Amino acid sequence: MKTLDISRIGEALQGLPAVPRVVVTGNFGTPWTILGAIDATLPTYRLYTLNPQKGVPDREGVILETSFVGPGMRKNPRLVYYPSRLSLVPRLFGSTLPPDVVVLHTSTPKDGTVSLGLEINILPAAIEAARARGGRVIVQMNPRMPYTYGDAVIKLEDVDYAFEVDEPLSTHAIAPLDDTSLSIGAAAASRIVDGSSLQLGIGAVPDAVLHGLTERRGLKVWSEMFSDGVLALERKGCMDPETPLTCSFIFGSDELYSWVDNNPRVLLLRSETTNDPANISARPLMTSINTALQIDLFAQANASRIKARIHSGFGGQTDFIVGALHSKGGQSLMALRSWHPKANVSTIVPLVDEPVTSFQPSAIVTEQGTAQIYGLDEKTQAANIITNAAHPSVREELWEEAGGLGLV
Repeated sequence: MKTLDISRIGEALQGLPAVPRVVVTGNFGTPWTILGAIDATLPTYRLYTLNPQKGVPDREGVILETSFVGPGMRKNPRLVYYPSRLSLVPRLFGSTLPPDVVVLHTSTPKDGTVSLGLEINILPAAIEAARARGGRVIVQMNPRMPYTYGDAVIKLEDVDYAFEVDEPLSTHAIAPLDDTSLSIGAAAASRIVDGSSLQLGIGAVPDAVLHGLTERRGLKVWSEMFSDGVLALERKGCMDPETPLTCSFIFGSDELYSWVDNNPRVLLLRSETTNDPANISARPLMTSINTALQIDLFAQANASRIKARIHSGFGGQTDFIVGALHSKGGQSLMALRSWHPKANVSTIVPLVDEPVTSFQPSAIVTEQGTAQIYGLDEKTQAANIITNAAHPSVREELWEEAGGLGLV
């Protein structure tokens, strides 16, 4: 490993192809200092990052690539979207998306290693693919990045160039929970029993679900990510003390980051492990909680597109729904508001008019109630969705449409 001043970034980028592919830590682990320096140095390049946040380079000459669209690339005309389940994204680096440079945001060195900290995800596979083809690995070492364990730990000998920075980490504050979120959360939480393994995302509904679990005991986490809600349950004694809290990336508050730093209770693993449906299904009482933009009367969910434009992507939803349904005693819940407040439309529709992200969960939960899905015939499923999940103002219309779809 060679340590350089940021003014010498050009030295680390010498000899690259005319249009190199640069794979960068995404989510809340983005290495902003190095990324800015690279953008100022390379006239043209491909930038691949997962769930890119606002502020990523956006100019002519930068080709934006991702398999999960974040706010930093959404609606961008230069976006190149590669559809893929998150569990399979790492395979792309060894086939159609070979990286020339991998740029990481790490902790400072410890015992000949650095840690990827908050973001592991697809990065180990990117490092391996770059190494296999003679690419290079560049790290931004930051004393504020937590040192986490598992697949987060990489040897200094696997790093080509390092740059020392002192850069604040991005944080996410938990918003106050509104009555609708609390209602959905309580309904979903009522289905979760002691000893369950949990997969949740981030946002008001997942936070509300965790809020409703404070009386449970022996809970476990096997998830794509977790945030401050899990820390709250840990402190209340809800989590199984013998089982590591396992995920692939983390974002939340400074308090959360301080807690995960050098904490053996937290284990961060690569996406191929956390999101493998076989690994998910091996956990008894696995409960997957996801959300969607729309769900139709066939229990098909669109969580990816709005008016044919990609909004996010498959992410881990398809991985965890399949895994949870195959778990002994497991269940997959789709939790969402029955009415979209910004678009002012029902989220329950007769038939989704966008590509389907997933389908047939165990149940659909809204503030109206819970619609059981799995194990019932299609007409009963549709009736449950209309009666128990849809907003009252659209139920009559949905019944009419259900007739036309042969569901009555």
